[in-house]
Amino acid sequence: MTQPGGVWVAALTPMNPDLSPDTAKFVAHCKWLLAQGANGLAVLGTTGEANSFTVAEKRKLLDTVAASGISGSQMLPGTGACAIPDTVEMTKHALSHGAAGVVMLPPFYYKNVSDDGLFAAYSEVIQRVGDSKLRVYFYHFPQMSATPISHDLIERLLKAYPGTIAGIKDSSGKLDNMLEMCRRFPGFGVFAGSEQFLLPVLRAGGVGCISATANATIGMCVEVLKKKDDPSVDALQEELTAQRLAIQSQVLIPALKSIAARHSGDKSWLTVRPPVAPLSAAEEAALFAALDGTQFKLAA
Repeated sequence: MTQPGGVWVAALTPMNPDLSPDTAKFVAHCKWLLAQGANGLAVLGTTGEANSFTVAEKRKLLDTVAASGISGSQMLPGTGACAIPDTVEMTKHALSHGAAGVVMLPPFYYKNVSDDGLFAAYSEVIQRVGDSKLRVYFYHFPQMSATPISHDLIERLLKAYPGTIAGIKDSSGKLDNMLEMCRRFPGFGVFAGSEQFLLPVLRAGGVGCISATANATIGMCVEVLKKKDDPSVDALQEELTAQRLAIQSQVLIPALKSIAARHSGDKSWLTVRPPVAPLSAAEEAALFAALDGTQFKLAA
């Protein structure tokens, strides 16, 4: 199987007024992202509010995307959950649709767990799934999960499951950590969790980025990827970083949904599932002031 790479978008999930996922709008958004040049979609992640969904809701979203004609090779669904059986169920379901791999959070409720405990958890999932097609991308997001993925743990799991452990989405914001993994684990697919680090990670041998803000910055992300070997690319990366920082000046999920609402004229995009809350009018004004101070624009 070819290693996924390039710009993958941690896709937003639009909601109905009753807070259920709006599947039709979700598919339309996914297709729009691919039409803008995204290499693939990391559906059911943090940005997609997936940890606020039931397994049944997540299964339905995957079914709907697959039924729409989007190839499984363009999907890296998030499947990690606190309960191992839920992770196994979602992982098997993703593989049934031909997913290129899965982005797997560690069990994150219990804090300060050992690498031995995390090794056992990932090992249990891999063995229960029991599918040679499984490709696991760790989800390293210690600010949110408080359960970091250490380099020693990666090394142990790579040795135990060399055909299954494929890479990582590193959302730590620590570029040095990403670069060290590129150096220490050749062939391991390191995705930056922000397009802010797209170019340096590519230059270090990483495979690309999986980003929340690429829901809005996809056009510039694709430009940086296309011109990664061009002398002009550093200036493009600086502008891309400016756009990322402008968006993350506010809480990411409601900020991105505010941008989607402004771009589409559809205020239903503003709906989020609690405990996430929409931006206030003042926060939204500050977001757009920061963003409009860059060269940001979205395609129709």
